[in-house]
Amino acid sequence: MSRNASSPSNLGLTPNSNGNTAGLMDKDSEKYCWVCFATEEEDREAAWVKPCKCRGTTKWVHQSCLQRWVDEKQKGGNMGKVLCPQCQTEYIIIFPNMGTVVHILDATDKFINQSCPFIAAGIVVTGLYWCSVTYGAITVMQVIGQKEALAIMGEADPLILLVGLPAIPIALVMGKLIRWEEAVLYFMRKFFNKIPLIRRIPLFRIDIERTTLPASSLENNLPPISINGPISTTRVLCGALILPTIASVIGKNLFDSIKSNFHKTLLGGLVFITFKGCLKIFHKHQNYIKRCYRQILDYTESNISAYVRDNSENR
Repeated sequence: MSRNASSPSNLGLTPNSNGNTAGLMDKDSEKYCWVCFATEEEDREAAWVKPCKCRGTTKWVHQSCLQRWVDEKQKGGNMGKVLCPQCQTEYIIIFPNMGTVVHILDATDKFINQSCPFIAAGIVVTGLYWCSVTYGAITVMQVIGQKEALAIMGEADPLILLVGLPAIPIALVMGKLIRWEEAVLYFMRKFFNKIPLIRRIPLFRIDIERTTLPASSLENNLPPISINGPISTTRVLCGALILPTIASVIGKNLFDSIKSNFHKTLLGGLVFITFKGCLKIFHKHQNYIKRCYRQILDYTESNISAYVRDNSENR
């Protein structure tokens, strides 16, 4: 039932011969609980209340029904404002005075509830910080050697260590976000195709005969060259944090003749980044060529069966 302001037209009443609305006062005075839908005639002993600005028959509600509804909104507690679902008026809720001890306990409970999110956030940040310090120390020992690292960290200022060590994983993650492979690929696509000799290399050639586009409009209808691919947060994090280990392993196996462990790790990292970047460039360009050759077929039974068969075979 609507809880809007009542009027003779809304209530379906018509003025009588004296200009008054017949039965209007009776209609307004009728109590109708909007929670349980009971009327005053059905339960004459129940306590009623009109707790908000709503007008009309549904401005009334049973005190007990409203108490249960407030409990649901406050989830069994005594905190939190409760508003009328229709007019958004805040209910005036009062409690009996239970004494100083209960008041102090209520205030303490409220303070704990409000401060716990900040305390939890501080604990998480502190945990991440010390994990970063530990990771930075392990990375330094891995890159330059355990004895050299312990000697350097033993002589260094503790403040420098507390700032520098957690900066190592942050720097690795930031470096991982530099997507140099896509910038190189964009440059190669844009300018290398203009060189006849390079256009013959299969890596950069787009065969006009294989595409579904007419040769005259191939250049204008190729898919756009995009370097802004999606970024996977977990992939960036894992790739950044595992990079020192991979660089150390590659450096020890490929550059064993070099005495400096730091130089070994540095060269191993450069080899890994370069090789992985070349593979990524090749893979991305092959996917770009795949987009150039794609087709959208007619929705026929033969094409549907072939499509379903190909998908089942690829699985």
